[in-house]
Amino acid sequence: MNKHWLLVGALVLAGCQNMEAVSPWVDVGNQIAKNAGYDTDSRLARGIKDVLYTSTDRASNALSQSGAFHMPLPASVQPLAKSLRQYGLGSYVDQLELAMNRGAEQAAAEAAPVFKQAITGMSVNDALGIVRGSDTAATDYFRGHTESALRARYQPIVEANLRKTGFYDQYKSMLAVYNKLPIANKPSVDLERYVIDSSMSTLFGRIGQEEALIRKDPVARGSVLIGQVFGEG
Repeated sequence: MNKHWLLVGALVLAGCQNMEAVSPWVDVGNQIAKNAGYDTDSRLARGIKDVLYTSTDRASNALSQSGAFHMPLPASVQPLAKSLRQYGLGSYVDQLELAMNRGAEQAAAEAAPVFKQAITGMSVNDALGIVRGSDTAATDYFRGHTESALRARYQPIVEANLRKTGFYDQYKSMLAVYNKLPIANKPSVDLERYVIDSSMSTLFGRIGQEEALIRKDPVARGSVLIGQVFGEG
């Protein structure tokens, strides 16, 4: 049996250049092992989870570093920012942009435990669905299972950083008045929402990049996954 596993493993390692190629061989290896009495679905799921833990940690850690974000003020606020700079008040604009970006970086650190919880609660079928799914299956899974929790964690962090500017209360008062104005199709000037939306878009984009790397070179990026299926026969 060990020699048979090694043969199947060698074929996979030699022939799989992307995730689409991996999936059929995973299914074949799974079935062979099941016929021999091995619970390979569970082992494969553990392997997939290991890869996802690593990938989400990498994305979260990278975006939590100082200087990771370079988020400008939203387009709707740019005319006001330009006017402030013309009148020598550019330091306020700089202060606000710095607060936005530091808040986004601090919030990114909060993503790791949320992703960990989502992965821990992932069923065997969920895990197998990711490896056999579309090119964005993992990213889509995390969006569906973590977005609301991430928003709840991000909001107080972003607010705390905006408060450091010293004019947060004035901004909120202005926003309340602005939102009540009977203007059709008025652009959003909600900075908190803008920072949270932009931060999460960047985070999921980074996870998507990690997923693309795994699917492009699953042997190098997902050796644990391969080992769970073929390494213990």
